[in-house]
Amino acid sequence: MSKHVAVLVGSLREGSLNRKLACELARLAPDGLEFSFVKTGDLPLYNPDLDEGPPPETWTAFRKAVSRADAVLFVTPEYNRSVPGNLKNALDVGSRPYGSSIWDGKPTAIVTGSPGGIGGFGANHHLRQCLVFLNAAPMQQPEAYIGGIADLFDGQGRLANDGTEKFLASFMAGFAAWIAKLT
Repeated sequence: MSKHVAVLVGSLREGSLNRKLACELARLAPDGLEFSFVKTGDLPLYNPDLDEGPPPETWTAFRKAVSRADAVLFVTPEYNRSVPGNLKNALDVGSRPYGSSIWDGKPTAIVTGSPGGIGGFGANHHLRQCLVFLNAAPMQQPEAYIGGIADLFDGQGRLANDGTEKFLASFMAGFAAWIAKLT
């Protein structure tokens, strides 16, 4: 039986390097995982007042999309040593209303990509900290910090580095095993 994975990309740019990375991760995943990309850029900023009446339709659609998934894969750049605002907002929207968190017990994995050498280490760990607080289940190993991301893709958006491709395939095999263990 296939497991459904929701993919949340931290970069809002359609042609972003992290979006390319997310597509390659889905391609490299072992059989048995199906992926859908869930948009986060159109979510109004979380405001508890909006949960008192009918919530915004985008919140409801987002919550349903992630709730239906067996697991969540986060692929994100680092902004100012942390996660992009759209991802933090998505975490907040998904964690409410109180007692109805879509993250509770959900297997997750984090891949961060950066043009710099440390590969988004700060964003990876800030996101991990939030997920642990929300009682999600982030995969501990392997960790994935992809540095030098701007040089990894060919003209068609495919990985052009065999070592990186091998590592990411191994990462996705580990994520599939993590999902199987927890679901």
